[in-house]
Amino acid sequence: MFPEYDVIVVGAGHAGCEAAAAAANLGSKTLLITMNMQTIAQMSCNPAMGGIAKGQIVREIDALGGYSGIVTDLSTIQFRMLNRSKGPAMWSPRAQNDRMLFHLKWREMLEKTNNLEFYQDMVAGIIVEGGRCIGVKTGMGHNIKAKAVVLTNGTFLNGIVHIGEKRFGGGRIAEKAATGITEQLVSLGFESDRLKTGTPPRIDGRSLDYSKMEEQPGDDEVSGFSFLDTEKPKQQRSCWIAYTSQKVHDILKTGFSRSPMFAGRIDGVGPRYCPSIEDKINRFADRDRHQLFVEPEGWNTVEIYLNGFSTSLPEETQYEALRSIPGFENVRMYRPGYAIEYDFFPPTQLDYSLETKLIQNLFFAGQINGTTGYEEAACQGIMAGINAHQKSRLLNPVILKRSDAYIGVLIDDLISKGTQEPYRMFTSRAEFRTLLRQDNADLRLTELSYKLGLASQERMDKVTAKKEAIEKIKTILKEMPVEPSEINGWFEEINSSPISEKQKAEKILLRPMVEIEELANALPKLKEALKPFSAEAIEQAAIQVKYDVYIEKEKELVLRMAQLEDLEIPENFDYKKIASLGNEAREKLHRIKPRTLGQASRISGINPSDVQILMVFMGR
Repeated sequence: MFPEYDVIVVGAGHAGCEAAAAAANLGSKTLLITMNMQTIAQMSCNPAMGGIAKGQIVREIDALGGYSGIVTDLSTIQFRMLNRSKGPAMWSPRAQNDRMLFHLKWREMLEKTNNLEFYQDMVAGIIVEGGRCIGVKTGMGHNIKAKAVVLTNGTFLNGIVHIGEKRFGGGRIAEKAATGITEQLVSLGFESDRLKTGTPPRIDGRSLDYSKMEEQPGDDEVSGFSFLDTEKPKQQRSCWIAYTSQKVHDILKTGFSRSPMFAGRIDGVGPRYCPSIEDKINRFADRDRHQLFVEPEGWNTVEIYLNGFSTSLPEETQYEALRSIPGFENVRMYRPGYAIEYDFFPPTQLDYSLETKLIQNLFFAGQINGTTGYEEAACQGIMAGINAHQKSRLLNPVILKRSDAYIGVLIDDLISKGTQEPYRMFTSRAEFRTLLRQDNADLRLTELSYKLGLASQERMDKVTAKKEAIEKIKTILKEMPVEPSEINGWFEEINSSPISEKQKAEKILLRPMVEIEELANALPKLKEALKPFSAEAIEQAAIQVKYDVYIEKEKELVLRMAQLEDLEIPENFDYKKIASLGNEAREKLHRIKPRTLGQASRISGINPSDVQILMVFMGR
């Protein structure tokens, strides 16, 4: 019934969809297996993509030739560029999406992808021969062979849904859990653990009084996520901000005795940076209110997602507390919030390619590795898909360094440090964030992807044209003279010091209060010179000019760090023979088996002295 595939991807969430698309677009005959074809790329929680650091990841996926950025743009109902008041390294795009349209666009793009087939079934286990994964076993009794397998099981592995004192199996509400895989992997020697996540109640928007809330409109300009010329929304839907109160907190506390979290019925650790509302009022008892975001689920629905009110308290407690929020007095609840507990596999058991160390040709991506968030899952998916293809063709793996992308930071963090709680990306996790901006993801990654055969010719041509335009703009700024009489009047308007002699436009742009758009408006000759160029190229050139000193400093730091990254540790290096290493260092180095001294230096518990000892033993 089934041919042998190059790559099988298990699970059609954000990680699975990107993995399947990447492998198929690279030329691998790929099978995507999902328990439900109607929930492909389901936005299980918040109907939004991007945000702080997450927006950078989506743009990196897009630059590599992934689909997340395109689908996001095609389903956006509101767009905002966060952190505009800070430097460009902190700017982060975020989109509110139409949940149903997001799923439909993803499925549409996948169905148009060559080399990609689908099958609806539950995968109950993998087929292993001689330490290699050679396929999967399905719940319907099929054995399907493949050269590489990518597991992207999300929250479905032995998932348990909690609502107050009620608990039942499920990977999402009204969807059954996946069983068998964890038990088999543990029997093969893998270590597994439990995590938990949650989601808020869904609300009937017609029952809300928006006059008691603060409106949060989108940006006037929708720049979007994809570097391709995707269609952007011509209008946007507003979100709204509401607040809890002490009365709301008091009502929620009445349900604490029946809370699965406080009663000890949940063993898994929840996300630190996206806590439940009961966790918030318990941890931050000094606060008398918490902010809530009232977010529409789409263009043609009245359903509302109440961001910030994630909970697993009893339904009646949720409902009573909701009715005490200003604007929610007559609220109608479509479904209660719930928590879900699920299995994951500590990611220190993986190589940088996301292939498991124990079983060759087996790759993990997404929440199975302990991450949280669509974006974190999707970026692992595209890398796992790329590397599953590479492995099936006996090609070298594709590894992104920490200085290449936020994706590289995320994977290095997971492999080197592991995680005891759902891992979420932040800009603070990246030591080279001035280099890893959302605006230059295409300049950083598209050429690499194009050489692999993933990024299209269209993408490569756009990047080449953008690079040429940036250099021309920088030349214009470097060479254009500006007389005091041309600019001092504007300087006076913005309370900036006048100039007494001619200066180049580049030097004027370096002033902290000066942005290129305003400078062009003040200098008609500059505005005229910039007319042939896109707003994207102009912004990129201005960033490179204004932050050149900081960018060069980070590049120097990357070169210094590369000295450790380039020192590879032999695969079978015996750490136990080094008596001068402490017990903890020996144990962790032996278990994680770092690929380079750079990776070894980032393992939790490894000290600089341990790295120096390793350098001595390696003849350095």
